Amino acid sequence: MDILTNTFKQALRSGKPQIGLWAGLASAYSTEIIAGAGFDWLLIDGEHAPNTLQTTLQQLQSMAAYPVAPVVRPAWNDAVQIKQILDTGAQTLLVPMVQSAEEAAAAVAAVRYPPQGVRGVGSALARSSRWNRIPDYLRRANDEMCVLVQIETPRGVEALEEILAVDGVDGAFIGPADLSASMGYLGQPEHPDVVKAIDDAILRIVRSGKAAGILHSGVDRAKHYLSLGATFVAVGVDATLLARAAEQLAGQFKNAAAPAAAAKGPY
Repeated sequence: MDILTNTFKQALRSGKPQIGLWAGLASAYSTEIIAGAGFDWLLIDGEHAPNTLQTTLQQLQSMAAYPVAPVVRPAWNDAVQIKQILDTGAQTLLVPMVQSAEEAAAAVAAVRYPPQGVRGVGSALARSSRWNRIPDYLRRANDEMCVLVQIETPRGVEALEEILAVDGVDGAFIGPADLSASMGYLGQPEHPDVVKAIDDAILRIVRSGKAAGILHSGVDRAKHYLSLGATFVAVGVDATLLARAAEQLAGQFKNAAAPAAAAKGPY
C-alpha cells in the first residue's frame, strides 16, 4: 500500500474539485464518523478548535482507514509547530494568515527537508515515515507535501499574485470571516464588498494555475465558488452541523409542547 503519495495534491493539480468538511470537535471518534460520510477531505483545525498535537495525531489515525484526505491547519505559520504536525503524518497543511510572499516562502520551507527547507530530520521517531519503514522517505517526502496558504486580510489579497508565485505554494484559501473583519465588516462575510473581493480573489487564484479554496456552508454559494473554478471547497463544519441539528430536533418538541400545555391550563 502506497501511503506516501499525496493523492489530494494530485487531485488539485488535475483540477478535480474536492469537497470537504471542517472537523472542529477535536475528537477522533467524531472525526471517524464524518470520515466515512463521503467527503474528499477533512480539515483538522488547530487554529480555532481545541486541538493539540495528540488529538491531531489521533484524528489522523482514525481517518487512515477511510478514502478521505486529511488537511491540518496549524495555529500559526510556525516552523516548530509545523515540524511536529508533519511528523505525526500530515502531508497537507492549510497555513493561516499569510500576507506576503515572504510568509508563504517560510511556510514552504517549514514542510521541506534541507537543503530545500528547514524541516528537522527525525524520521526514526515519526509516524510520517512509519518509523523509517517507508523506503526512501527522506528523499521522497518533500515532493509529496502540499502547502495551502490562507488569505484573510486586504494585505494578503493585495499581495496575492506574489504569494501564488512562490515555488511550493499549491493553492490559496480565502477566509471569509477574517477577511470581512479586516475589511471593516466584522461578522458580515456576506457584505457586497466582501463577496466581490472573494469572487475576485478566487478568479485571480484560478488564473495563476494554483488551486483555489474556501469554506461556505450555503449550498448555492459553495456551488457558485465551484463554478468560478475553486477546487477545494469545504461545505460545512461538524460542530455547526451538530449544534443546528440538535437545536432543530429540540425545537420540534419544545415549540409543539408549549401551546398544548398553555391550552390545558395549570391544572
